[in-house]
Amino acid sequence: MITASTKRTTLAAILFLAAAMPAEAHVGAGSTSSFAAGFAHPLSGLDHMTVMVAVGLWAAMKGGKAVWAWPLASVGVMLAGGALGMLHVPAPFVEPAILASVVALGLLVALAIDLPLSAGIAVIGLFALFHGNAHGTEVPENAAGLDYMAGFAVATALLHGAGIAAGVGLGSRFRGLARAAGAACAAIGVGLAFGVL
Repeated sequence: MITASTKRTTLAAILFLAAAMPAEAHVGAGSTSSFAAGFAHPLSGLDHMTVMVAVGLWAAMKGGKAVWAWPLASVGVMLAGGALGMLHVPAPFVEPAILASVVALGLLVALAIDLPLSAGIAVIGLFALFHGNAHGTEVPENAAGLDYMAGFAVATALLHGAGIAAGVGLGSRFRGLARAAGAACAAIGVGLAFGVL
């Protein structure tokens, strides 16, 4: 049995490690000027896909208001970050933060960390800001850019929904499978950081 102290120590160590990694998780590729392009992008990026499913899994594990509040915070803050990016307001350390999000959210699921609702919103929102900002810097400052971000938001919400559905479907009886998926997400983050994936 893993103690709470061990969970906190492991999580802190991996967060610091991920923050120090220089590799880039996000690569701007493809069209950024239509709803369809925005919708497709999250489904083709391993970093974004795994993080957003992890948010849904973690919300399902928490239950209650987190099932809707955490995904809503993620999409809302991601759009705010996207708007800042479109306005050329840079966020510092975007790429390390995106990598850290993959590892951290995977670990939150893998270790079944039970944070208060507001703390979960803060963690998810912080990472969502960086994801949104990275994409907002790539889109045009016009209606086509807004279309792209709308498609991006819808696909992100669907990925959250997939994570929630998987978490609810697995339930407490198969909680170990949800935790294994979180561990896989963290491993993917490490693989991206070291250029293996």
